[in-house]
Amino acid sequence: MANTTPPLPYIVIDFDSTFTQVEALDELADIALRGRPEREQVVAQIKALTDGGMDGSVSFSESLRRRIELLPARHEHLHELVQHLHTKVTESIRRNQAFFQQHADRVYIVSSGFREFIEPVVAEFGIPPEQVLANTFTFDAEGRITGFDPNNPLSQDGGKIRQLHLLGLDDAPVYVLGDGITDYQIREAGLAARFYAFTENVARPAVVAQADEVVPSFDEFLYQNKLPMTLSYPKNRIRALLLENIEPTAERLFREEGYQVEVVPGGLDEEELMERVEGVSILGIRSKTQVTARVLERANRLIAVGAFCIGTNQIDLLGCMQRGIAVFNAPFSNTRSVVELALGEIIALARRLPVKSEQMHRGVWDKSARGAFEIRGKKLGIVGYGNIGSQLSVVAEAVGMQVLYYDIAEKLQLGNATKCRTLEELLRQADIVTLHVDGRRENTNLIGAAEFALMKPGALFLNNARGHVVDIEALADALRSGHLGGASVDVFPYEPKTNDEPFESPLRGLPNVLLTPHVGGSTAEAQRNIAEFVPERIMGYVNTGNTLQSVNLPNIQLPPQQQAHRLIHIHHNVPGVLAHINNVLAAHAVNILGQYLKTNEHIGYVITDVNREYDQEVIKALRQVEQTIKFRVLY
Repeated sequence: MANTTPPLPYIVIDFDSTFTQVEALDELADIALRGRPEREQVVAQIKALTDGGMDGSVSFSESLRRRIELLPARHEHLHELVQHLHTKVTESIRRNQAFFQQHADRVYIVSSGFREFIEPVVAEFGIPPEQVLANTFTFDAEGRITGFDPNNPLSQDGGKIRQLHLLGLDDAPVYVLGDGITDYQIREAGLAARFYAFTENVARPAVVAQADEVVPSFDEFLYQNKLPMTLSYPKNRIRALLLENIEPTAERLFREEGYQVEVVPGGLDEEELMERVEGVSILGIRSKTQVTARVLERANRLIAVGAFCIGTNQIDLLGCMQRGIAVFNAPFSNTRSVVELALGEIIALARRLPVKSEQMHRGVWDKSARGAFEIRGKKLGIVGYGNIGSQLSVVAEAVGMQVLYYDIAEKLQLGNATKCRTLEELLRQADIVTLHVDGRRENTNLIGAAEFALMKPGALFLNNARGHVVDIEALADALRSGHLGGASVDVFPYEPKTNDEPFESPLRGLPNVLLTPHVGGSTAEAQRNIAEFVPERIMGYVNTGNTLQSVNLPNIQLPPQQQAHRLIHIHHNVPGVLAHINNVLAAHAVNILGQYLKTNEHIGYVITDVNREYDQEVIKALRQVEQTIKFRVLY
């Protein structure tokens, strides 16, 4: 049977600000004028003429002539320019180098730039000299650039149109990618089926307005036209929504990855988040925003949720798991900051600094040691001996405290810490009690009136864990009665969603009480660490399928892909699914290069690396495997 597959389109690509990130003549001027006092002024003039020629406000031929007149370049400068341009190839072009090398016969570089620097740059991508259409320089006897060949159509207005006429590409559609008005004119003249305004490097409004399509990357162009691409999905189509003043490093990392990023300063309530989450691929939150079942119902494209904090009780983890949405948090990134805050609070309360400071602000000089004590030798009771509790144990012991701890899980004590068998045992002995438990529902009101009654008279109490683990009214009563000598609270059952909302609590106005607005991890170091850690985990999952350190999906650390396509399959954990997947692969004669599986009680996670050559029908068949939750292909 004859092959009826239609030929690939011809792709005509501009060079400056499209194939490369820069305008080469601007860069050449910068090189040639290095060390000269007029450098900045002349380069600015050349750039202005470049922009005028690209957006159509100056005729192209005039723009080119005047730029060359201003250019004091020599032949030897071109070598340096070429080396520089090799480092300035557009990122999405570089990423898809294999496409160019495989389909070089369908690609033409049509540029009003110059062959002397274009040819050696595009040659790396397999594009032969005969498919580079560009101007050429003229030189004098000393090697100075004096001008350009005036007979070359590309030095004249409408030159790209004449070159396309001469090429006679009429056996397949012609698609033009570029950033300038001269690229659009090819389409306007009827010599191309479509004009794509390429905006990865520069977006010119006058050009964008004329385009059939606007593409922010070469990946997007390939994706729209169902052409082979390096990525599975254009990164510019991945939308990230970041809430609650997440440290700007996270936004920068996501943008550098090519994602669209929207930042909202405060938290969102359920209804607001339901409106905003549609079409979002990555959701970043801290502790205020609740990711509920109703929110997840509207999250039609959600791939991952990043909790830029330690706790994840604000997220419906099971609901995310059942939809194949990975959740990542930062269990270690702010540990030190919380530990240092707790130690500072202990010292401040022991020395009654909140009371002394308040008196001084009222003009009262009360130089008295009444009620103040050193923490050395005192018993610190740590409830919850996880990452924070155990590190606080070490620091507290280093300043001379005796450490007691209680945890429902078996934990190995550090240093000379003493394990308590029950919470009651710890509360009766400790001079200072500090909470570092997680936010699971079972911990609600873990500490209430009965627990406060067990504590020593005059004991100090700290909560830097979760607001709902303490009965706030009971704590206020214990402080008012004088049974407790002081308290420090950083977390509350209800917390304002933004800084503009007032804070209400029965603890306000009580003596020797430190109240802070959930700032345990709010240090520059901790927030930067979190803002680096969580995006790295999410991008690793999106790009490779790695679920290492996900809090809700089976954890698999995958090897790098080696000349393979990676099939990611998340399914309900019922017998026979893996066999069904492998039967589909076998039926389509797919060569499996590696396969990885891990399950939990709810879902199974199967990753299969396969040879790149396979029938696309296999993808459709895998999506239709019974019990499939989510399926995607990485390449």
